[in-house]
Amino acid sequence: MLDLEAYLARIGLHGRPSVAEVHRAHITSIPFENLDPHCGMPVSLAVEDLERKLVTERRGGYCFEQNLLLKAGLEALDAEVDLFLARVRFGAPKGVTRPRAHLVLRVRAEGSNWHADVGFGAGSLLEPLPFGPGAEHEQSGWRFRVVEEEPELVLQTAQGDEWVDVYGFLPHPVPFVDLETSNWFTSTHPRSPFVTGLVVSVQADDGARTLLSDWNGLALTEQTPAGATVTPVDRDAVPGLLATRFALPGYAVGADGHLITVAKE
Repeated sequence: MLDLEAYLARIGLHGRPSVAEVHRAHITSIPFENLDPHCGMPVSLAVEDLERKLVTERRGGYCFEQNLLLKAGLEALDAEVDLFLARVRFGAPKGVTRPRAHLVLRVRAEGSNWHADVGFGAGSLLEPLPFGPGAEHEQSGWRFRVVEEEPELVLQTAQGDEWVDVYGFLPHPVPFVDLETSNWFTSTHPRSPFVTGLVVSVQADDGARTLLSDWNGLALTEQTPAGATVTPVDRDAVPGLLATRFALPGYAVGADGHLITVAKE
């Protein structure tokens, strides 16, 4: 069972907040990061481990961790939550089909069904959308919509005058065991980009996004709906950036260039 009071305190809330309030507070309080797989540590999806890591230790996590913690919090607030596995399309080369390795939630609460997702590192929804295809929604300058592309539902985001696919998923809930399989691949497979690479991001309430990643050359990207600034980063500067820009201290660069954990002072 999740300690609801501790979770809400972690994201700056108390009492009985709405689904939208929890979603926005979560995404703007808990960083997205793959530091455990990057450092060679598999990711546990047990609720007690998620609470220890993301709440007590004030770490972050990737989609499975983030969205399962959100699920536990919303269920503690009496919502019903279903699990869906999506294929990420954002940034995929033409003709490449990625595995179903992204977790999306359907939240049944407040008399409605919501599409919730606080775990997309390149820019998650700030607030949930009505579940299923529908109108465009603006969130702190970012624009999103869901369209139907049989047999999938596809989340899209606007880039200028164009709509870009983020991910697509079959609108059929999956059992938890399917998440465990996808998570094991994502956090341990030697060709998983979450094992071979580094990606850390935070989102601010005003819509600003900050991303540190080496997937396309090591760089710090600062992005708003108006545009982005990309600054190349030296590998030795990463631990300092993690501590100062993402509130993630306790890392150093190992001999092979990968990050390693160090004792926190």
